[in-house]
Amino acid sequence: MNSPITSRREFLQTASGGFGALALAGMWNELQASTSNDPLAARPGHFPAKAERVIFLYSTGGVSQVDTFDHKPKLTADHGKSITASRWLNKPGQFARFLIKPRWAFKQYGKSGTWVSDLFPHMGSVIDDVCVLNAMYCDSDGHDKATLAAHTGSAQFARPSAGAWVSYGLGTVNRNLPSFMVLAPAAPYAGAQTWGSDFLPACHQGTHVIPGPEPLPNLKPRVPGVELQQLELSLLSKLNRSHLERRAADQALDARVRSFETAFGMQKEAPEAFDLSSETEETLKLYGVNRGATTGFGWQCLVARRLAERGVRFLELIDVGSSNNWDSHGNMADHERLAKAIDQPIAGLIADLKRRGMLETTLIVWTSEFGRTPFHQDANHAGREHHNLVFSSWMAGGGVKGGLVHGKSDEYGILPAEGGVHTHDLHATMLHLLGMDHERLTFRHAGRDYRLTDVKGKVVKEVLT
Repeated sequence: MNSPITSRREFLQTASGGFGALALAGMWNELQASTSNDPLAARPGHFPAKAERVIFLYSTGGVSQVDTFDHKPKLTADHGKSITASRWLNKPGQFARFLIKPRWAFKQYGKSGTWVSDLFPHMGSVIDDVCVLNAMYCDSDGHDKATLAAHTGSAQFARPSAGAWVSYGLGTVNRNLPSFMVLAPAAPYAGAQTWGSDFLPACHQGTHVIPGPEPLPNLKPRVPGVELQQLELSLLSKLNRSHLERRAADQALDARVRSFETAFGMQKEAPEAFDLSSETEETLKLYGVNRGATTGFGWQCLVARRLAERGVRFLELIDVGSSNNWDSHGNMADHERLAKAIDQPIAGLIADLKRRGMLETTLIVWTSEFGRTPFHQDANHAGREHHNLVFSSWMAGGGVKGGLVHGKSDEYGILPAEGGVHTHDLHATMLHLLGMDHERLTFRHAGRDYRLTDVKGKVVKEVLT
């Protein structure tokens, strides 16, 4: 008679076919060897890429272009002047609005002489690495719709987010971490669908990381001993794969199976990625992070750099949620507090990536859902309203020309005057820099091929190196 199985370890070794020390190797080698059936397998783009990854910085609420990166001396000179807004807005009827000057002065920075307001002095120090887009525009002046469009390309319907499309197109280079991660204290307008995968395989949706002492729950293994956990996961994987073979069309099941596999890898690698104890005092100071801190936009930026180093393909950083944000209807003074929270961390991120030799392969994009009006119906009002007809964004690194201002608005910052860039154009350019043709990156759903840029969008070639 065979001796009884006396331990959990022996049971798992027997149940898993006696893999023993080879259990983990068998589990992961199977995954790494399969590229045709693995939606997360690393894949080449359509052509050589300039960027290997994206860090997408999103400021929720609508940042005023004329108070940040779009210098308008004429707006200052004509402050308080009444204008007929229909002249620009192409709306019926004649209605008066009063021009409101910027609340902050502008200065020229760097060799490029790019104008930046006093809200972003640290950004001024790295402006020669930045390409400012001063003629952005989008299709909606509603927060939810414009936020959805900024992330998914559609202002009307839930669609896969840009990060999900990148994950779908290129896969991951590190199976121990998600290919798409979102570092945010809260969701922006439109909620978690801004990082959703929609009809793409669920494994491509963003993993939400909430700043704090436990940014991702359950990262600490509950099973004592790595080898024992490996044995358990090997058995679980074997059973799950067998179950999935009989249900090959079940995407939700496949995603769940892969989530268990990714979760094990994250327990191995994510804790170290979020541990800033090895960072020098100089680096912490660069980002404006106090040692031991686990919150704040500086923490988000520094962790993003660490995750980028470890192969995460698309990182989104949201500075605030859908409340207490840049939506400054009542008082533009809120911009000062909000800008102070992100100015040094973003400049620190650019400088840190550059000195590590990563900026040239990392595309950084900063945007908001829209801008704010340079005028108001009340001549003495302290705020500004929504304005989607023109606003400012910027790009840096990853094949983008630094020290460039592309496009410009009219003399008051109301409409694009030249070089307009639609949201679809921004997305097309992002994909191009990653080596993907936005017209060829498609997914067939409900009888038609979908893409991030819908049926529009063009690459902004003028900003490319």
